[in-house]
Amino acid sequence: MTAPMTNELPLRERKKLRTRQALIDSALELFGERGFGGVTLDELCDSVEVSKRTFFRYFSSKEDVAMAPTQDLWLAFLNELETREPGGRPVLEMLREALFAALERVAADGGWTRRVLLSRQLAERTPSMDAHGLHFCHRTSRAALDILHRRLDFAAADLDAGAGAAGPAGAGGAAGGAAGVGAAALDDVRPRLLMDMLVAAFHCGLDAWVPEPGMPVRGELAAHVRDACAALPGSLTLTATLRTG
Repeated sequence: MTAPMTNELPLRERKKLRTRQALIDSALELFGERGFGGVTLDELCDSVEVSKRTFFRYFSSKEDVAMAPTQDLWLAFLNELETREPGGRPVLEMLREALFAALERVAADGGWTRRVLLSRQLAERTPSMDAHGLHFCHRTSRAALDILHRRLDFAAADLDAGAGAAGPAGAGGAAGGAAGVGAAALDDVRPRLLMDMLVAAFHCGLDAWVPEPGMPVRGELAAHVRDACAALPGSLTLTATLRTG
């Protein structure tokens, strides 16, 4: 959520956001200083002067609060998908634009970059965070696919491109219209592969960004992710020969 949008919220909602952000900041600081296992939930709540009941209004676990910066990005991405128009271009381009728009939204808060860095550094030495991240990634990808199938007609796009009903979504997408998404459209693996590629490109960019010396900045993260996205077409046609010697 951008700063102007936050300022337009009612006072109660702004207070909730401040409490949530305080929990994230305190968690990342404490986990960084004492290790993930070295901080109890009670200690985290005490540091922000909230109850555990309040904590669970915002987060499901210590892993959840520790990974909130990246998760916020993908939740913003889902919001972007609800309004993005394909415009006759490859769906991957639409997904990529939604991701960069989401990055701009969450990074409007100047502290987001530092939080992501601290979260990723912590995840590298905390196996339970990786497991939590995989679960969140799966749920988010499924949510994104639900949005795509609900809003886009891949079968109609195939017909416009001259593919006819022979494509994977051929018989199902158009029939899903007003009655819902057709079964054949849901069997089309291409949207899922696109989401998997986008997520993989983001993580490649993130992995290249985190180790950079000093405090990485938002623009550098976007640049790394753009480079990874640009490499996707070439990766599909990549060939190789055996090394000699």
